[in-house]
Parts: sequence; structure tokens; C-alpha cells
Amino acid sequence: MSDERKTLEQRAQMTDLERLRHSASHVLATAILKVWPEAQFAAGPPVENGFYYDVDLPHRISPDDFEKIEAEMKKEIKANHPFERMEVSRDEALELGKQGRLAALGERAEPSKFKLDIIENIPADEKISLYRNGEFIDLCAGPHVMRTGNIGAFKLTNVASAYYKGNENNPQLQRVYGTAFKTKKELDEYFAMLEEAKKRDHRKLGRELELFVFDDDVGPGLPMFLPRGAVIAEELEKLAKETEFAAGYQRVLTPHIARESLYLKSGHLPYYAESMFPPMEIFEHEEYRAELPDLKKRLESSEEALFTELFGGKERYRAALDHGETPQQMLEEYVRSRSPDEAEQIVTQIKELGLTHLIRQGLQRPDRYYLRAMNCPHHHKLFGSIPRSYRDLPLRLAEYGTCYRYEKSGELFGLMRGRLLHMNDAHLYMTPEQFEGEFNAVNEMYLNYFKLFGIEKYLMRFSTHDPSKLGQKFVDEPELWKQTEEMTRRVLEDSGIDYVEVPNEAAFYGPKIDVQVWSVIGREFTLATNQVDFAQPRSFDLRYKDRDNTEKVPICIHRAPLGTHERFIGFLIEHYAGNFPLWLAPEQVRILTIGDDAKLLDYARSVLSELRAHQVRAEIDESSDKINGKIQRAEQMKVHTMFVIGKRDMEANAVSVRVHGKGNLGAKPRSEAIAEILQSIKERRA
Repeated sequence: MSDERKTLEQRAQMTDLERLRHSASHVLATAILKVWPEAQFAAGPPVENGFYYDVDLPHRISPDDFEKIEAEMKKEIKANHPFERMEVSRDEALELGKQGRLAALGERAEPSKFKLDIIENIPADEKISLYRNGEFIDLCAGPHVMRTGNIGAFKLTNVASAYYKGNENNPQLQRVYGTAFKTKKELDEYFAMLEEAKKRDHRKLGRELELFVFDDDVGPGLPMFLPRGAVIAEELEKLAKETEFAAGYQRVLTPHIARESLYLKSGHLPYYAESMFPPMEIFEHEEYRAELPDLKKRLESSEEALFTELFGGKERYRAALDHGETPQQMLEEYVRSRSPDEAEQIVTQIKELGLTHLIRQGLQRPDRYYLRAMNCPHHHKLFGSIPRSYRDLPLRLAEYGTCYRYEKSGELFGLMRGRLLHMNDAHLYMTPEQFEGEFNAVNEMYLNYFKLFGIEKYLMRFSTHDPSKLGQKFVDEPELWKQTEEMTRRVLEDSGIDYVEVPNEAAFYGPKIDVQVWSVIGREFTLATNQVDFAQPRSFDLRYKDRDNTEKVPICIHRAPLGTHERFIGFLIEHYAGNFPLWLAPEQVRILTIGDDAKLLDYARSVLSELRAHQVRAEIDESSDKINGKIQRAEQMKVHTMFVIGKRDMEANAVSVRVHGKGNLGAKPRSEAIAEILQSIKERRA
């Protein structure tokens, strides 16, 4: 969630529900002040599922306080105060802040420190407005509902810590969350959905169904898939490969790391540096590596001896260290001040003393490598590796690429937000004339996947740039931004796909489309991203020869319809509540015998062998437990289909079919039951 201040354009696009929740945050602040008049407030926006207000308060708010806060909120709503908008000058706003009157019920001895800081950062040409409800006045650009009585049903949900403006160098505040709806019925339905979501939580089901694990020694945000979870990943990858092959994609393989120069060329450095793991510094010369094991033993005494000789005494060396200079810096400065012959003698002396690390770290610059956080630079290199003609386009390069991103520890969330990503990635290179057809084909691929997985509600979020942040957050190419955004907007409109436009959230190199989907219980997820890229093909000097024999720069589309294994599997676990369709189920069939007669077990094993010969993920429970116990274990692990086999089934060359969630479907001839399994898997039936 972004802590950036919303633009006036974004505020104007607020939905009725967002306005209601924004108003509820003001009522929350009013109520907190009634209980703790000394509270100071920062920001209080509507968010995805409700609202919050950041508060600075000596008292540590806990859920135990919610009842009295909600009681004060109800009083304010019952009072039905109007939300009054007041425009003021910058000087007037600053004066009110100094008087402690902003986000307050009256003047106070302490200034409204956070509001004063916010005023200082409001653009000079933007009007400053306040909103009043009852005694409460707040610095706010709006919008709001007409009156506090319009807020409807609300509930406080939790409290967490948050740094002011999301910066860990700023004060830590208490973020009080709540949600609000127009009616109590909608509020009740929302909390019923949350209760169901708890049961479907992918972290809980992932552990219970033995799909994936995290381990402290491996590291936070780095999931490991157990065999049952790896099966799902492999099935998704198989689906993607089949779909993409049919659509004319070509598969490639690229390394997990690359030199710093690649990411400088792509622009990910410096724009994306905070989301990348720190670089590895590599010294390529093996002669230096060979000396390292012996180095530590001789380091301290030899280093001091060297610098005592160079500087004419220990005191000068120690003083330099005390002032924060490193031996490498001292050596570099010393060598620069000497003639080439003297410098060569010093290097020889360093080697004799076993201090080669001083050359490595001081005189020689290391090669810097990064774990890749994205696949596109590698793919651009592949495009540029051989001459291209317009006849080669569109060129569609696909890879399930492994990426690593350094997400902050507080933002990690199971499979949904991690540091390891197996991405269903592809980069499509095309002429401008081919853009519409390629873009629509990508969208059609999304829609086909949605149908396959039973995703009925979805939305495309078309993210554009902010012209005021060109050269900072976005590549400084205003005309290209305008062209590609208009082109993307036109294609979305012509295709009839439901979308919303969101400013200031584009990728740094071009507009993007985030695909929002809703699970069967109504929970929203960001599934994948489509990005239009006009900048990187230029950065990499990618060219193709057009019909007129002139060189042109291709347009590139970055697309990942299935997102990453991690996020998409997390979504599917919650979407299906672990009850995967047969083709995707970790264990498709489990054979359960009634009794342990030798002939019966032989028959059951022959059924197992036949299933596995057709690549069906089948197992057999040969334990001596009662059949009810065997069924219960299979149901707990959400095994899709059970073949229950007793003496009568064996004699009739049949199996009794039981499906998870549907119960007993009765006895069927063995060949028929197996044929139905195979056909269902082949067709990827829901």
C-alpha cells in the first residue's frame, strides 16, 4: 500500500464507497480525540478494504479500546454533522497548524506537527482546503459524503505500527484500521467473507496439505515446495507451455544473475535498486583467490608493518584509521602520489607481505553481479543477439524465469508476497502496426485462463505516469509516454474489456495493466501484470530492418498471465479452498482397500499400475485400518478421487468411486472409471 499523497485527479475518481470510508476516517479521528485529546494525526485515507488513520499518542491503542472509540464514533454519526469544505491560504493553514487546530477539536498548546509537514509538501499551485465535521477540523482535499449520518455501518478492525510517510527514518505511529459500508447487511457479508477467508488461508492450507514450507535457515520470503506443491507448479507450467506454443511463442533459458552493467543499461538501476538484493562483488583473477586462505593469519601484523613503513610511523597510521580512513583508501591515495616505478615497487611489497586484498579492494575494481529481479533485460539481449527483420516479428520469447526481489520483511506474506518468484514471463517484440493484435491476443489469453480456473470477476487496472515525476519515477520521454498510453487506452476501449485508469502507478519504462481478480468468496487479488515498454528497446539499441530497409526500434510488451507460481498457487489454494480440480490435484486418485486379503491387494495394485502407466498421480492405502479411517485420511488431505475396492468390486472387475466433496458415486467398471479420470485430466475439467 502506497503512503504517497493522492493527487487531485485521483481524489476526483474516488467511488461513493471510498468517499464514505474517507469520511469514516475523519469520524475515527474525532472519536479518538474525544477519548485522548492530546492525540496527533498524520494521514487518514480510504484503502482497499476500509480506512485508517495514523495517530501519534503516548497511550498504546489496542483492540480493548475499540468499544469506547466506536461508541464515540456512533455519537458523531448520530449527530449528523455536515462535512463543510473551507478553502484557506497557505499562510492561514500554517497558522492554524501552529495553533494546534488541524486534526483537532480546538486550539492546543502543541502544534499539529504532521499537518504542518504535509502543508509544506503541497504543490504551490494547489488550493489548500480544510474539512469540518462538528468541532473537528482537518487539513483535507476531500472528497466526503454530505453528512456524518451518511456513513452507514462501520467497525474498527485492528491496529498496527507504521512509519510516518512509510519512511523508517520517520517517527513510528499507530495505524488504526476500520471498515465501513452503506448498510449493515454489506458489513455482515464482508466479515462473513473474512471468516471464510481464514479457513481458506493459503498459509494454513499449505501447511495442512503439505504443499510448501518456509525455513529460517533458508531465509524469510523464500518458499520451498514439497512434492505435493511442486506438482501444482509443474501443472501450471505445462498449461502455460502448451498455451504459449499454440500462440506462437518460443521458449528461452537465461541465467539467474547478471552483471551490474546489464541493469544500468535497462534502467532498473537506479530506479529499481531498493527492490533488488545487494550486489555480489567478484574479483575474477584466480591468483588473488589462491592467497585468501592464508591471508587472515598474516593480515593484522603485516598490514600494520606495511603502513608503518609507508607513513613513517604507527601513530600516523593509527590516526588515519581513527579518522575513518580504510587501508584501501590510504593505499590508493599513496600510490596515486607516487611515480609508476615507485607504485610498482609498492605492489610487489604488498604481494610479498600477503596483503593482496589491498590491491583487490583498493586498486582493482570488482565485477558486480546482481541476482536478477526481472527477466526482461536478458530477453532484450537475446533479441539483439542476431540481426532481425520485420519478417521475424512479432517475436515472442517466453521463459518461466526465476527472479529474486528484496521485499521488506514487514511486507512479506506467505506465497503472496515473497523474495522468490517463478514468473510466467514473456516479452513480445513487434512493429507499431502489430501492437493492437498482439495486445488483444494477450488479453484473450488472460480471459481463457480465467474461464479455465472459474474466475468470474476481474478488472484491468490501467496504470499511467505522472508528468511531474518524469526523470525521477518515470523515464523522461514525455511524447513516448503520451503515444503509448493513448495506444493502450484505445485498444482497451475497442476490446470492451472492463478497466479503470490509475495515474502515477505505471512501470518506470511504460504504462502497465495490473490484472485484479476475485476468488469465489469475493476476495480480491492482484494476479498479474501487462506492461507496454517503449524505453528499454531504445536503451538496448534493439533494431529490426523494416520493409523499406531502414532500421526501426520495436515495441515490447511484457506479459505474465499466470503471474508467478508463488502468487498464483497462493490464489488457487484460497480460490479452491484446497479442493483442486482433478487435473491440478496433487493426489488425483487414492485406492482404498476394504480388508487386506492378498488377492484383493493384488487387484488394487494392478489398478494402481494402470493409472500410473497413464501418468495419473495415484497412490494406494494398504494399511490394515478400517475403511472409514482410510476415507477420513483421504478426505483430510483433499484427495480428489477415491477408488474404494472390496471383494465384490474385485470379482466384478470394478471400483467404487468416491469424489471429495461429492461423496460416493457408486460402483463402475474399472475401464470406465479409469477412462473418465483420463478424459477429465486431458480436458482440464473444472
